[in-house]
Amino acid sequence: MKAIIMAAGVGERLGLDYPKSLLRFAGKTLIERHIASLQRVGVGEVVLVIGYQADVVRAALAALPAGGLSLSIRLVVNLEYQRGSVLSLKAAAAELRQGEDILLMDADVLYALPILQRLADTPIANCFLIDRNFEPGDEPVKLCVREGQPVEFSKQPRADIACDFAGESVGFFRFAAETAAALAECTERYAAAGCEDAPFEDAIRDLLFAQPQAFGFEDITGLPWIEIDFPDDVERAEREILPRIMTYE
Repeated sequence: MKAIIMAAGVGERLGLDYPKSLLRFAGKTLIERHIASLQRVGVGEVVLVIGYQADVVRAALAALPAGGLSLSIRLVVNLEYQRGSVLSLKAAAAELRQGEDILLMDADVLYALPILQRLADTPIANCFLIDRNFEPGDEPVKLCVREGQPVEFSKQPRADIACDFAGESVGFFRFAAETAAALAECTERYAAAGCEDAPFEDAIRDLLFAQPQAFGFEDITGLPWIEIDFPDDVERAEREILPRIMTYE
């Protein structure tokens, strides 16, 4: 199984002068933490999609200790990283078409290992991860569920789609090989249609609408994680989330 990590964006809302995937928590960058966690759950291959300050990310990876790594790391560069993240996923289209299960991950998430383990071990071929404890608003990407089936996936779910409950997407997904290939095609359609500013989640939403029965979810409510988008997120991560994560390490 292969993991594709989306790490190309600028992260303007944080006000950093370096990629937010290089934010450090307890002395380790987010990228270091992803690699260590993926290795622990048995992933053999990591593809990192980079763009903003790509050379800085390359240097950070080159500085990692080579000993003890049992997985391979490859880089894909999205030169249009200032556009929508759908173009970062499109840059990895060839990786999505290699005929294997894929883990797709946002780079800007700090999380406890059991969250990733749940995704690696799930019997669900095409799987979302959701947390039912979240603050309502326009920022969280929500997965809406009706009768145990995902029916909507959006920051602003359609009001005409009934659901029993919603959860916030963690930003990690698992796709079977066939679905991964379909996702690659979907990103290319977005680019061809001039929708280069769309988030990659829109492409996933299209696949969900096309074949809702092909998707499922794992509920990780109660496990610690946080997406790092704003300065307040960094503060909360250090004060509240990281101490809880450390109990799993």
